[in-house]
Amino acid sequence: GGVAVIAPPGRYRFTELEEGALFDEFKQLGGTTIEVVTGSHSPDQFGEYAEKARRYGFRASRGTDFHAPGEARVDFSALPPLPSNLTPVWKDWF
Repeated sequence: GGVAVIAPPGRYRFTELEEGALFDEFKQLGGTTIEVVTGSHSPDQFGEYAEKARRYGFRASRGTDFHAPGEARVDFSALPPLPSNLTPVWKDWF
């Protein structure tokens, strides 16, 4: 019942071509979700991965990489919500 999520894609050191190949194959193999908002992404990357989620038809997740106060670049409560025009991975869970 789990969902495979590429998380957080901005931490991987791929060229644009390599990342596109990863997303294409992930989708071809049934992958549905990428992490968009996370403490590992910069604010610019929030927008970048929101656009990629829309382009590929992926659902979006919001994660923290939070392990302890002061350990992550951004505390969980400081992260913005997912953009409203994305479908969250948890849409059908409730």
